[in-house]
Amino acid sequence: MDLRDGQTQPILDPNQPTHVYHLALDIGGSLAKLVYFTKDDNHLVDGEEGVSHRKTLQKCKDSKQHPVLNGRLSFKTFETSKINDCLEFIKSMKLHIGGSQSQENPGSQPIAIKATGGGAYKYADLFKERLGIILDKEDEMDCLVAGANFLLEVVHQEAFTYMGDQKQFVQIDKNDLYPYLLVNIGSGVGMIKVEGEGKFERVSGTSIGGGTFWGLGKLLTKCKSFDELLELSYRGNNRQVDMLVGDIYGGMDYSKIGLSSTTIASSFGKAISDNREREDYKPEDIARSLLRMISNNIGQISYLNALRFGLKRIFFGGFFIRKHPFTMDTLSVAVNFWSKGEAKAMFLRHEGFLGAVGSFMSSDKHGLKELLAKDAVQKSPSKLSFAVDKILRSLSDGECNGDESIECSVYAA
Repeated sequence: MDLRDGQTQPILDPNQPTHVYHLALDIGGSLAKLVYFTKDDNHLVDGEEGVSHRKTLQKCKDSKQHPVLNGRLSFKTFETSKINDCLEFIKSMKLHIGGSQSQENPGSQPIAIKATGGGAYKYADLFKERLGIILDKEDEMDCLVAGANFLLEVVHQEAFTYMGDQKQFVQIDKNDLYPYLLVNIGSGVGMIKVEGEGKFERVSGTSIGGGTFWGLGKLLTKCKSFDELLELSYRGNNRQVDMLVGDIYGGMDYSKIGLSSTTIASSFGKAISDNREREDYKPEDIARSLLRMISNNIGQISYLNALRFGLKRIFFGGFFIRKHPFTMDTLSVAVNFWSKGEAKAMFLRHEGFLGAVGSFMSSDKHGLKELLAKDAVQKSPSKLSFAVDKILRSLSDGECNGDESIECSVYAA
């Protein structure tokens, strides 16, 4: 939804004069993410209200410059297991018809859409059969890093810290962005050392990630969706399931090594000592314990990898987080504890769309970075259908968990 001036409205209203200029996909093991740009005829174009696309193009020809189109960069998610819902959404909104190609001769050739993730291979035939789309595949790691770099450099207040219920935005100097550790928590977890534009290395990872939380949670609590499981964890108390230091030391701290009585000594540890069956434990307590166990593990492994390379900044992305306060706090506490306060855990407002944004940006491999965040067109883009010029305005509340959008402007070729 578009959140300009605090108001909400549908991403696309078929009854409004809206034009889709570009669509890109990131189809992961758990979720399929869409990023697409739309322009309304009522949007400002080259600073003039109500200027039509045709008039702008004519202006472009007269001045031998490319017009700037103001619109919305929209985000949408679907469960990958329900990929047919994703296909129906694309078809109903006609997102694939705009694509990245001209529509002068519709049907003359298959439409190519940029896509990344394992699903770009797994569902390639399905997209072609149902929508006539050829998925133009981009490397998953390339897209992930490109998306993170772009958002950190261009979007105002993209990064923030969260600990002790305190959220604080971090001002990122794009000239001092690198190096950093990017931890992408999807179905599994990938950890990438990013040293510059197109310069990165996957240094570690773990199979214990979002898919683990969802899968075990489904088995243990009967929850039918990831969001339902997260919501359940809000109401839980992990101390009913986890064995704490205080449980071992008679309610006392183990101060000699810096462990408080409330520190988890063993996740799910109470289950081995209590004379209770699984049915005797509340589902919300199990969900809370599971979330904390996985988050603590990821936070610790992330810091250890940052330590290997002397990195002080760790950016966490991926749809596992979902702006969930307890998840972010647990990751932050783990990084803070193991680093003794020397390293920071930072989070991204568009955390789940890094790969999709990178896929979206991959249409331009010839000079996009020179065009970023400039207020005026300084040169024509090369070999692309568009290039992002700047982010005009982002979400008013700083959230982006899907089905939302940010205002931006693009160059139309």
